[in-house]
Amino acid sequence: QVQLAESGGGLVQPGGSLRLSCAASGFTFGNYAMNWVRQAPGKQRELVAGITWAGNTNYADSAKGRFTISRDNAKNTMYLQMSSLKPEDTAIYYCSGRINGRDVWGQGTQVTVSS
Repeated sequence: QVQLAESGGGLVQPGGSLRLSCAASGFTFGNYAMNWVRQAPGKQRELVAGITWAGNTNYADSAKGRFTISRDNAKNTMYLQMSSLKPEDTAIYYCSGRINGRDVWGQGTQVTVSS
């Protein structure tokens, strides 16, 4: 069964850092591009960052210079290192990928940036 499971969210003060993880199972993780997507209250989902199977990355303008996406194919895990966090980064963060022709999403992890 294809599954994605996020972890690492929490409450952090503005300017702080968090590292999110996405554990993949049920498919050959290293063969697929993966994404981090977030949804803030009352807003549409927003692509934050993506990484190809080869490790090429892309970022939303809001994430450039502050967030780093990475993956460890041996561990079937993707990461999002977030620094200089702002209140507007508050959202549920999801990992996702198009696996075997189907869009797959994790359950999400809440990130709250507040003093």
